[in-house]
Amino acid sequence: MGAIHKMKAGFGRNDITPRVGVELCGFGPFRCRNSIGIRDRLWARAMAIEQGGMTVVIISCDLIGITRGITRKVRARLRDSAGLPDESVMICCSHTHSGPNTGPYIGWGAPDEPYRETLHNRIAAAAIAALADLREAQLRHAEVPCPGIGLNREYDRDQPPLESVLSDGWQPAKPELTDTTCHVLAVRAPDGKLRGFASYFGCHPVVCCSDTRFIHGDYPGVATNQVERDADGMTGLFFQGAQGDVNSCVVHKPEQESLLALDIVAGRYARAVRRGLVEAEPVAVDRVTAALETTVFPRQKWDLKKLRGLLAESEALLNDPEATDTMVPDENRNIRMETVYALALRDLVARAERGETLEPTTEVHGIRIGPIALLGSPFETFQAIKNDVCAAARAPLPLVMSFVDDSIGYAPDRTAAARGGYAQDKVPLICGELPYADAHTKLVDALLRLDKRLA
Repeated sequence: MGAIHKMKAGFGRNDITPRVGVELCGFGPFRCRNSIGIRDRLWARAMAIEQGGMTVVIISCDLIGITRGITRKVRARLRDSAGLPDESVMICCSHTHSGPNTGPYIGWGAPDEPYRETLHNRIAAAAIAALADLREAQLRHAEVPCPGIGLNREYDRDQPPLESVLSDGWQPAKPELTDTTCHVLAVRAPDGKLRGFASYFGCHPVVCCSDTRFIHGDYPGVATNQVERDADGMTGLFFQGAQGDVNSCVVHKPEQESLLALDIVAGRYARAVRRGLVEAEPVAVDRVTAALETTVFPRQKWDLKKLRGLLAESEALLNDPEATDTMVPDENRNIRMETVYALALRDLVARAERGETLEPTTEVHGIRIGPIALLGSPFETFQAIKNDVCAAARAPLPLVMSFVDDSIGYAPDRTAAARGGYAQDKVPLICGELPYADAHTKLVDALLRLDKRLA
């Protein structure tokens, strides 16, 4: 008989909270949301798994997203320090809108360059700690109800009244278009003691509003901090799911209402995670595999003539003698948005004139731990895409994750893409790139290829 390989697991975390004063990322262009305090600290949390000679590390960050360049630097550190290949290192982000700009977003909070330059070392430190913590362990899994968190903003009424959504038992009108459960992974020592955990759920972390200036991880970060404290300080990761068209039930409310609602919504999520830790059942980890694929998601074919024409339209609006950058009244937001588009279009025109590609590469990334397949992309993935992947995947428990290894905007479903608008047409420009051509089909195909390779 062959040797029986027992799974080992390790956890680590490192503080990645920026200094007070950095501009926060989210809720609109050029908001000047310089932070004034720390409500909850931001963390990079890592889980290392070893089985049968294969080691993987999954890192969860309380950040809006990261660029592929940051991912490359983290992987280089772990390649040098632990000999891990690139496919063994996955980095995911929660997408909090109350942290610094660490993604490609133009105008969505000025990047703090010293923070960005040193971030990769702070993230890598969590992974190095997890690798040093590897010990024999057992993996358990539960899928538990997770009500009262999100609603589908594309197909349901967004921003319902606060008194409605904060009442006990509130549900969206179309819960089937959201995540109604969360997945909880509990890692326990052979004696049953909890070593660490991870939770998976899909919903935008936007409980707070454009006027709030406190640093925190929004509902997933606040909830994970709460559960960690309950569980004797054990490290807990959060995996963001298909949240592209799902907002939290509280969004765009006044500052004080938002901050108070944050604890209520985070409390709902924390209760679901606690229940999952109690109900999680052992799963057999017969394999640990990883697959990484560098790919291109095709963009719309805008030639130089079209790019120059769109740029001329934006610049005409900005050159209007009545144009102003004031934020009062807020109708002038359109001028700030046109500034984002003009900056993006100028760069795209320059790249096209130099003969550079306007279809940059990115990657999709999968890690399988026994029956659980983490299928990650850099998109803000819509629910219908997740559903298509889960329906066709070979893995018994496929978890479709957003904001993995890179940040490249929305992957809208076919209906939303055909309708056009913010997710389909505008967000790619906010990320400095062209709109996508059928991201739905291309992403489903890419994630199913990963699933097949992981089998």
